[in-house]
Amino acid sequence: MKHLMYLIAAGALAACTSSQAYGPASKSGAMGYASQKIEAGRYQVTYTDTDPARARDRALLRAAELTLLEGSDWFEITSSYTERESGNTGSRSSVSIGGSSGSYGRSSSVGVGVGIGFPLGGGSGGEVTEMIEIVTGTGEKPDRPMVYDAQSVDINLRGAATQ
Repeated sequence: MKHLMYLIAAGALAACTSSQAYGPASKSGAMGYASQKIEAGRYQVTYTDTDPARARDRALLRAAELTLLEGSDWFEITSSYTERESGNTGSRSSVSIGGSSGSYGRSSSVGVGVGIGFPLGGGSGGEVTEMIEIVTGTGEKPDRPMVYDAQSVDINLRGAATQ
C-alpha cells in the first residue's frame, strides 16, 4: 500500500512539473514564441509561458536563433516588456492522496488520507508573455550590458528549452 501511494504521488508530481515544449505559438496569445521582422536587422520577439524565467530564457533563445539565421553574430535588446495574465481562467479543482506509517512502542499504525480542493476565487499563476525588441549586428560584440553573443545564448539555453 505504501509503495502504491509513493507511485501515485510521484506521478502527480511529474504531471505538475511538465512544461510546454519550446516552439512557435499555434495562434496569437498561445504558449510559445512569435517573432516579427520590423526592418532589416530589427525584430520583435515574444514568448508566452506559465513561468516568467522560462518565458525570458526562451525569448532570448528565439532572438539568438533569428540572429544566427540572418548571419549576424550578436543582438542587443533595445526594449523589453513583461505582461502577466491572471491565472484563474476557470474552475480548477484538485485531488490529493497521502499516507504514512509509523510505530510507537509495541503498536504500529498506518494512515491514509484523501483530500479534495475547490477554488474559492482569486488565485495566481496564469500566463506570462515576455516581449523583447532586438537589433542584430555582425563583427565584434559591443561592450554594453544588453548585448548578447547569439552563438553563446543558443548553446547555453537550447538544452534547457528542449527538455
